[in-house]
Amino acid sequence: MEAKVTAHRDYTISKIDDRIYSAFLEHLGRAVYSGIHEPDHPTADKDGMRKDVAQLVRDLNIPFVRYPGGNFVSAYNWEDGVGPADQRPTRLDLAWHTSDNNRVGVHEFAAWCKTVKTNMMLAVNLGSRGLDEARNFLEYVNGPTGSYWGDLRKKHGHAEPFDVKLWCLGNEMDGPWQIGQKTAAEYGRVAYETAKAMRAFDKKLELVVCGSSHSDMKTYPEWERIVLEHTYDSIDHISLHMYFSNQAKNTANFLALNHKLDTYIGTVESTINLVRANKRSKHKVHISFDEWNVWYHSREQDKTILEGNAGWPHAPRLLEDIYNFEDVLQVGCIINTFIRRSNIVHIACIAQLVNVIAPIMTEPGGPAWRQTTYYPYYFASIFGRGTALNLAVKSPGYDADVADNVPYLDAAAVHDEAEGTITFFLINRNGKDSLDVAFSLHGFGDPVVIDHQVIAGHPLDATNTLLNQHTVEPKKGTTAHVVDQSLVVKLPPYSYHMLRVKV
Repeated sequence: MEAKVTAHRDYTISKIDDRIYSAFLEHLGRAVYSGIHEPDHPTADKDGMRKDVAQLVRDLNIPFVRYPGGNFVSAYNWEDGVGPADQRPTRLDLAWHTSDNNRVGVHEFAAWCKTVKTNMMLAVNLGSRGLDEARNFLEYVNGPTGSYWGDLRKKHGHAEPFDVKLWCLGNEMDGPWQIGQKTAAEYGRVAYETAKAMRAFDKKLELVVCGSSHSDMKTYPEWERIVLEHTYDSIDHISLHMYFSNQAKNTANFLALNHKLDTYIGTVESTINLVRANKRSKHKVHISFDEWNVWYHSREQDKTILEGNAGWPHAPRLLEDIYNFEDVLQVGCIINTFIRRSNIVHIACIAQLVNVIAPIMTEPGGPAWRQTTYYPYYFASIFGRGTALNLAVKSPGYDADVADNVPYLDAAAVHDEAEGTITFFLINRNGKDSLDVAFSLHGFGDPVVIDHQVIAGHPLDATNTLLNQHTVEPKKGTTAHVVDQSLVVKLPPYSYHMLRVKV
């Protein structure tokens, strides 16, 4: 089978905001405790953080990490996570039916972010709490000494403000599973007033308002319109969330789901533009897609805890999807969608980062390792920074439940003008046939292949586990060539590719 990709130097989508390669950590399962934090681990630093995990995170070059939730934040008292760690209360978390001893709070998270060279994206509780608690949390985190909250932070060991600029106004407030669920009008009002108070403290803050929890919500996309009508000129981003499942065991339909994602983004972009036009506003609101991932492998094993039949365990094994080779292809398609929608998607957070539906897994007292999905995330974060090119792709396709004529070739490309490179991210969705792809590159000069990494040739259910950590890994590609000054590459069935050329 043959496909063709045309790229032109002047036909671009947008400069990519590096924050689309961000991540998420929630006080959920083992994401924090025995994930990033395990004081008795052989690699633990002075703060009890696992150095082996920190190195795997550093390698990803993540711009921001969203914290502390998630559903967890909608009943979270931020004050529980400050002060002497051994004096902090243990609380029962209603979101995940577990307990939390609060040994990790904003100070510990801030120190960890500095260690792994990332930035904090903090969420405030607009579920069980509201404006005043949000204002106090902001002042504690960013306020000067000489004020009550600034002096309290200093007393707790950090005189200088943390200077966090990116804040989420609650989480999934449309969801009936949420503590403090609100209607769009109710949430829009409290979000507006909270944003107003936070901007009175610092007008340079970036604020994220809650959009729909997913595109199957009955209130979508009217939720977005109503919330934005209340908040439009006071916020900078609206959040979207989406998780991807293959419980039906239909790979063709599974790998077409990024078309549903693309429609979701496009619909919300249109809603943003509608509200902007109605308000005659010059302000631009973008999308923060701050929860996304594959999530379905662990659903059955989690029922006992989530249904409350295990008491209130602390940091149990929850949402620990063991990802396979099929998920590599899906994650590649998702990230490609964000690159192609980089004009409107300015933040995206893989949910989550460690142990909980995560690219990194740990064993208490033992090793940390890369799940299969670590690699497409890694390649995009490291090499997907620059300007997204508006590719013309001709490829044979197939019909799926969510879309007709889904192309077998999913492609995105990023031009790094300073480096003089184009990086292509390519997925062959065809499980039977190879794709021979020919590239037409206009305005770039002659290409030279400088790197080609391939993940292919595995059973769809192949995984990386504690006992076999390297089953699915990228290999050096051998099928990319320049023939008569033109780039060609063969993509084997069901394969992921990161192809870099000097131009």
